[in-house]
Amino acid sequence: MARSLTIGPDRIHDGGDCYVIAEIGHNHQGDLEKAKEMFRVAKQCGVNAVKLQKRDNRSLYTSAIYNMPYNTEHSFGPTYGAHREALEFGREEYFELKRYANDLRVTMFATVFDFVSADLLAELDMPAFKIASGDLKNTPLLAHVARIGKPMIVSTGGGTLADVQRAYDTIMPINPQLCLLQSTASYPVEPEEMNLRVILTYRERFPDVIIGLSDHQNGIAMALIANVLGAQVIEKHFTLNRAWKGTDHAFSLEPIGLQKLVRDLHRVRAALGDGNKRPIPSEEKPLFKMGKKLVATRDLPAGHVLTREDLAIKSPNDGLPPYELEHLIGRSLLRHLNADENILFEDVADTGR
Repeated sequence: MARSLTIGPDRIHDGGDCYVIAEIGHNHQGDLEKAKEMFRVAKQCGVNAVKLQKRDNRSLYTSAIYNMPYNTEHSFGPTYGAHREALEFGREEYFELKRYANDLRVTMFATVFDFVSADLLAELDMPAFKIASGDLKNTPLLAHVARIGKPMIVSTGGGTLADVQRAYDTIMPINPQLCLLQSTASYPVEPEEMNLRVILTYRERFPDVIIGLSDHQNGIAMALIANVLGAQVIEKHFTLNRAWKGTDHAFSLEPIGLQKLVRDLHRVRAALGDGNKRPIPSEEKPLFKMGKKLVATRDLPAGHVLTREDLAIKSPNDGLPPYELEHLIGRSLLRHLNADENILFEDVADTGR
């Protein structure tokens, strides 16, 4: 079965360009204009989609964690609840950002962490829904979002294959528009913790859905490897300034990094080719100088029977290739050859020996 998933104007499939999501999350710091600037710059970098995070904090957290003091260098409020509320956009901001994204011709959607947020974004007709790793085991939320009927992208950090299978089994009978992302829920993640071969495991286990990577590693190299392994969706955290206040900025890509990621992911598809080994036109000129041919080591008269000592291997590559050397030895020349002159099969005859 061919894998395919359509989000907005983009059809994601094996053999197509990698679908790149700029994960803005709350890196906008609760500032609508800053969010718009991030949308604009991400679009200029070439991404397919920009993504936010939506929480209904009162229904999502227990009173204990909501009212917990939160006094860190990255805090936007005195308690964890106040911190989260300071970063949160509501209906009006989401409506405005969706309009702005449409004007930019970039797809916008969000991670939903609860039922209230899912229903809000459904009312706003978001083109896709992301589920974070923390909700991989939250089958009630998975089923609820599946019933909305839009494409779902599910991160699988911290889970077992059984957890991923359970999520798949929950979603697919309701909504087959699914993408599973290999992910490690560590921020940032070390390369040795990424386990990118899970992408191959997912591709074999779930042959009817798109597989991707939610990449929390500093840099872009691991995303390229993931794409080679078959990840057709790459989600990467994005910021305008890694020194900004907030926990995600330090491991997010700045514009130049995001632009290079998109560029290199497009290059990967072209570089992989079709697997058919053949000469490439651009090789012709270099190989003319580097390649070798068979020539006479010295002046040789007509009738001379060739020996190994009569044959030299030299550049440029405009004559008989060296692998024909043994087929010339023992044959007689039909004409005189000068030193360094090409020796061709039409210049020799069998001696009858």
